[in-house]
Amino acid sequence: MNKTGTEKPDPWRVPVAVAQIPETGLHRDIEADQAIRNAMAEMGGLREVLSAQATFDVTPKSGGRFHVAGHVRARIGQTCVVTLEEIENDIDEPIDLIFAPPEQIPQMAALVDEAEESDEETPDPPEPIENGMIDLGRVATDALYLAVDPYPRKAGAVFEPMVEAADPEDHPFAALKALKVGPKKSRSRKPKGK
Repeated sequence: MNKTGTEKPDPWRVPVAVAQIPETGLHRDIEADQAIRNAMAEMGGLREVLSAQATFDVTPKSGGRFHVAGHVRARIGQTCVVTLEEIENDIDEPIDLIFAPPEQIPQMAALVDEAEESDEETPDPPEPIENGMIDLGRVATDALYLAVDPYPRKAGAVFEPMVEAADPEDHPFAALKALKVGPKKSRSRKPKGK
């Protein structure tokens, strides 16, 4: 399917056909199994994903658009950037997206650009509905990756930079000071009053 061949497939796929979403909306609870969690960890550069689940409410809007709201909750294993110890972090990330037919995206993105120029809160551009599907697994995975702390620290771990004794002669203006002081000394040695 992908043209480049370098992209990895989405580790968590839960496609929902928009044609099958009732007018009253659709509620979905999804959970990732071990194989999916392993793939998510590898793709996201995490030590491990111990659990991952998400809840979604998909509501039809006018113009073939859909509102996807929910939460992704996960427990991930990382390595502390300070102590290099293994740590676990909990993720609880809200999801609030609009999906639109691909042909509407350029015009809706233009509206977002206009809103950015005003003082109002800028809405996010909509996501495209691809081949009549909304992939809730991909939405959950993206939200999880966005919530990951790229520099995880163990509670109480403090990075202590190496402190070297400051050499008073080692500052940016030391060389200038040496130049400035040199000529003054030679002038002050002139005999006064003779």
